[in-house]
Order: sequence, then C-alpha cells, then structure tokens
Amino acid sequence: MLRRTAPHASSAMLYLLYGPDEFSRSEALAQMRAALPPDVAEMNSVRLDGRRLKLETLALACEALPFLAERRLVIVADALKHSRAGKEREELRAYLEQVPAWCDLVFVESEEVDRRSILFTYLKKAGEVREFPLPEGPALLRWLAERARAQQARLAPDAAARLVELVGNDTRALATEIEKLATYAGRGGTIDQAAVQLLVEDQQEQNLFAFIDALSARRPGPALQGARALLEDGQAATYVLFMLARQIRILLGVQALVARRLRPDAIAAELNLKPFVARKAIDQVRGFGPGELEHLHDRLLELDVATKTGRIQAEVALELFVAEACR
Repeated sequence: MLRRTAPHASSAMLYLLYGPDEFSRSEALAQMRAALPPDVAEMNSVRLDGRRLKLETLALACEALPFLAERRLVIVADALKHSRAGKEREELRAYLEQVPAWCDLVFVESEEVDRRSILFTYLKKAGEVREFPLPEGPALLRWLAERARAQQARLAPDAAARLVELVGNDTRALATEIEKLATYAGRGGTIDQAAVQLLVEDQQEQNLFAFIDALSARRPGPALQGARALLEDGQAATYVLFMLARQIRILLGVQALVARRLRPDAIAAELNLKPFVARKAIDQVRGFGPGELEHLHDRLLELDVATKTGRIQAEVALELFVAEACR
C-alpha cells in the first residue's frame, strides 16, 4: 500500500509507479485520488503527458495552490522514458528539489525504467518507488483468491487455474471476470470450475487465437493443428473460413489503430472488442508485415468463392490457406 499523504507535510511527496500491471497501477492512483476531498478533487488534481512534457508546464501544475484542500495531486505519465538524457533530464531532476510542500507529484511509467538514470536514483532516495510487475504463478493465484474474497466469494483452486489458462495474467481482465463470477456464485458462495467454463470460456475464440498465432509465426505444423481444432469445435469448414476472414478484418482494424498510436483500451472501445481480445490482437498484428494481412484476407475471399462454386472442398481450401500463409 502506498504511504498516505500527510496533511501539513513540510515537504513535497514524490512517487514513482512503474511496470506493466496497468490495472494495479490505476488502483494505486485511485487510492491517492481518494485522499483528496471528493467535492474538490477535480480542481486539485491534474494529469500531464510526459511524452511532451515541458518543465514550465510541470512547474505551473505543481505550484498552483490547493483549492479548499491541504494537498494537490499532479500525475505525469511516461516522463522518465521520454525525457532526454543531458540538460533536459538534469533540469527536471533539479526541479524535483523545488516542488512545493503541498504537492504530491506522481510519475507513472507503463514500462520498465532505467534504474541508472538520475531521475530514478533521486526518486528512490527522496520519494517512494513502487514496481507493478504482472503477477505470475503462485503470486497470480494468490491475487485471484484475494480479489474473490474482496467480492465476498471463494475461488476454488482448479477454477483459478482454469481462469488463468483462459485469460492469462491480464489483471484488469481477470478482475472483471472475478466480479462477474462472484456475482454468479452469490455472497459467500464458491466459484468453481464449472462456473468458469460457463461464464468465461470461449474455446472457439481460444482456438482461433492459437491458429492466428501459429500463422503469424509461420509455423505450419501448429497452424494445421489449429485449423483442425477449429473444425473439431463442430463448425463446418466453410464457417471456419468465414471466421478467419472476420478475425483478419479485426486485425486489420487493430493494425490501423496501432499505427495511430492508440492505447489498448481505446482500440477496444473503437472496435467494440473485449479489452483482452484487443490486447491479444495487438500482439498478433506484430507478426505480420505491411500488406500481409490484406493479402491473407483477399486469399480467403478467393477460397470462399472457390468452395461455394464447387471448385475446391472447404477442408482442402483451409489446409491450402495454411500452407500458403506459412511459406
């Protein structure tokens, strides 16, 4: 838990929150905002984009007097990563010693930080530094159990393991699923594997993800296995081809939004995707070069026409598509 800001503090409070666990970072920030009086919280907090941060802008934000409150909260996103070594970084480091006593200045970094930089060194010495890695293994299972208890439910160990298999360690997506499962189980109830299977699992979607992963990695063996797994879901080969075309259209949309530097949550909202699906798609598009997804989509349309006109069987078309895509 973050140290609570103290009223009448004699010096500014400096924080660095960093690491890939965006959900836990956002919860820590929410805890800090909750320390502000609710009716004036908006007027006493500001968020700055560290990618284009000017020292004058930071100083204006920090030095504004709190309004009907003891403290002022200033959040700066990704400044350490984007600050230039040399004069710019040194001037920022020097300003940290001048931040007014009423200001809580929080640097938030979405990735790993350079621990050798003068900014990290100073923040570690003069402030509070907290890392937010994505939990894995036993730590992730403990985290899930704690989230379930907070929702007044118990999470069975096999249900937790299955949930991790389906969702991975995306804590925001997991928190959403736990809330849904706890509501289903009821107050004091147990979330079992059957509930996870019923409410979370979409095996067809998982098989489709695995198939696209294998295609992007140009692995014909796993890709063929993925194609067969899709067929084993009970769908006709013609429908599998349709699903693949739809998924590639989603990837094309994601690729275009990634090029515009949109964040994963914004991409999910723009394309009406689940956050986990959007993040998975972002990972997948990295495996395709310029024009490759367009080519695969066009080829699928050609094969769809060929199957509907009887020139090729759908199962053969699917295997031919795999062979061509993995060349």
